[in-house]
Parts: sequence; structure tokens; C-alpha cells
Amino acid sequence: MSFNSDSELEVKVRKASERISENMHIVANEPSLAFYRLQEHVRKALNPMVDRKIEANKLHQELQGRCYDIEYAVCAIKSMDNADESFKNIQDHLKNAIFLKQQLKYEESRRKKNDPSSVYKRLSAHITLDLPDLPEFSDVVRETANRVESMMSKATHSAN
Repeated sequence: MSFNSDSELEVKVRKASERISENMHIVANEPSLAFYRLQEHVRKALNPMVDRKIEANKLHQELQGRCYDIEYAVCAIKSMDNADESFKNIQDHLKNAIFLKQQLKYEESRRKKNDPSSVYKRLSAHITLDLPDLPEFSDVVRETANRVESMMSKATHSAN
């Protein structure tokens, strides 16, 4: 039994030694394999990560610029709130100006239809007379023209 037990013990010791040796080999080589895998991963992932970091920085700068633009626009809009009364005044003045323009246009159209002096003025503008210098005659013409103009103006005022 001792021979048999010695061979069994020897087999068991040999198996244990092989396992210990195998484990020692794995443990000894495992860090280098891990470093190899890390190096491989870093080599594959580093360039895209750097590109993403650059892109993220660029986007951050653009976003910051847009935030400044938005702040500027908000300040401009807030300052426009104070101009509300000025815009209302401008609007009122424009309404008044349009109303007055319409009134003037209406009055002008009424005068053109009812104003007989306009016919006289148009007629006198086209008539040119070469009268000799007669002092008595020119006084009579001037007086007659004044009387006609005063009658026309009275008629115009009474029509209004």
C-alpha cells in the first residue's frame, strides 16, 4: 500500500504542481496581456475621443456666443418696453395726420366743384392782352378786378 499510496501521492503532487505552474504562468503573463488590451483600446479610442473633445469645445464656444446674442436681444426687447408710450403717440399722430389729409382732400374736391373763381383764374391765366398804357383805363380795370375777386371770395366763404 505504501507503493500505491506513494504513486497516488506523486500523481496528486504532480497535478498540483502543474496547476500551480499554470496559474503562475497566467498570473505572470496576465498583466502584460491586460496592458496590451489597454494599449489596443487606447489606440483605437483616443483619436475619436480627441475629435469629440475638440468638437465639444467648438460647440461650447458657439453656444456661449449665442447666449451672449440672446442676452443682447433680451436687453433690446426690454428697452423697447419703455418705448411703448412713444409708439402710441406716433400712432395717434399718424391717425390725426391721415384724418387731416382726408379732410383737406375732401375740402379741395368740394372747392374744385363749387369754386367759380377757379374758372375765372384759369381763364385769366390764358388770356393775354396787350393793352396800351392808359392810366384812366388801367385804374378802371384794376378796380373791376378787385370787385370781382372780393365777390368771389364772399361767395366762397358763404358756401363754406
